Amino acid sequence: MTRRPVLAIVMCMTALLLNRGYAGTGVPEQEVIEKTLENGLKILVKADRRAPVVVSQLWYKVGSSDEPAGMTGISHVLEHLMFKGTEELEPNEFSRIIAANGGRENAFTGRDYTAYFQSIASSRLEICFRLEADRMQNLKIDEAEFKKEVEVVKEERRLRTDDRPESLTYERFMATAYREHNYRNPIIGWPQDLNTMTVQDARDWYEQWYTPNNATLVVVGDVEPQAVFALAEKYFGPIPRRDVAPRSTTAEPEHKGPRRISVEVPAQVPYLLMGYRVPVIAEADSQDWEPYALEILAYILDGGKSARLSTELVRKQQIVSSVSAGYDATARAATQFLFDANPSPGKDIAAVERAIRAEIKRVQTELVSAGELARVKAQIVANNVYERDSVFYQGMKLGALETIGLDWRLEQKMTERLRAVTAEQVKKVANKYLVDENLTVAILVPGAQRPAQES
Repeated sequence: MTRRPVLAIVMCMTALLLNRGYAGTGVPEQEVIEKTLENGLKILVKADRRAPVVVSQLWYKVGSSDEPAGMTGISHVLEHLMFKGTEELEPNEFSRIIAANGGRENAFTGRDYTAYFQSIASSRLEICFRLEADRMQNLKIDEAEFKKEVEVVKEERRLRTDDRPESLTYERFMATAYREHNYRNPIIGWPQDLNTMTVQDARDWYEQWYTPNNATLVVVGDVEPQAVFALAEKYFGPIPRRDVAPRSTTAEPEHKGPRRISVEVPAQVPYLLMGYRVPVIAEADSQDWEPYALEILAYILDGGKSARLSTELVRKQQIVSSVSAGYDATARAATQFLFDANPSPGKDIAAVERAIRAEIKRVQTELVSAGELARVKAQIVANNVYERDSVFYQGMKLGALETIGLDWRLEQKMTERLRAVTAEQVKKVANKYLVDENLTVAILVPGAQRPAQES
């Protein structure tokens, strides 16, 4: 899991953020302007003129959760192939052009989306649009390049998952926590599917999902919105729309009791991963405050060195060398409220699990104090302010919300929703969701180390 950033917040800043929102932070609120082209491409533009730079992000509404059985990893493989040339561009020429113009570019695949981005001087935005529109409609998927990139992805999997015991444990945890929903599959794909994937699979996936009416273009930076719309119309407007099949909606059945697995692989230290199935904003109906209360709860438990898990388990009890909790309210389907920890030398995993459960029991039986609740809320607001220093992360929030099916305007309301959470609501969600009926536990048991290779 990714640790939350530790934020140093002085009391005067805390009071300012709680009472005045973002005012006075040096990060002015800017209006987001929206337009949809006739072919269905949605465009979101947010002007931020503090520096002569711009970020352009193109989000496609397709990710690993849309992949059918036997084709896991295809979204990520296609992400690689998007840099391998079009009818006009040679392989990797896209990247060379962006670099030659002083920019940087990359892409990422998630469970619910695939996105491509460029950060560049605002005067060079047209170059990004021209290149991105070209590969939206003219991608050349060559068999030799396909085979090469599949091998790259396999090596990436070996380095990031197979040879990392904690990552492998997380992968097996997800396959246990979900029985039906495609969140059970790794984004990078199962090894057997990567071995049997064909170039035609990649071509079909591209044709199925890469169309303007299945995409959102997000632009943040030193730009004039109407000029951005004109450029988008010039380059993306002529691309015809295509019918897009409905996205996967496989429902995950109720949990009905705890699930446990042990993963024995070569490792230095044991590792505990616990997850409780919880709702997200996209599926919270009448109880729409619950995801925000869960977010507050995550920060109470693990919002930096002053949070409960670090204070109690690391420094006071010294039972763990590391511990964290995390929750993502902006997934497309029910997700996991996660805990993970490594025991301190001489401590066993069972004791670590008992200690984490004790902290859960504490929030289930005792109301969070007014002071602790205020500190956590200020921390979240401050984190949002710091993210707004980056045009990239401003775009990320807009693009992610829009792509998973939530209105991008929610980004402007989330802070107020978080600030409205009460101590009673935090206690309620802890009692409702952090229970054994929703629990999955994975334990990494260090096995025999591989013998050293002779040189």
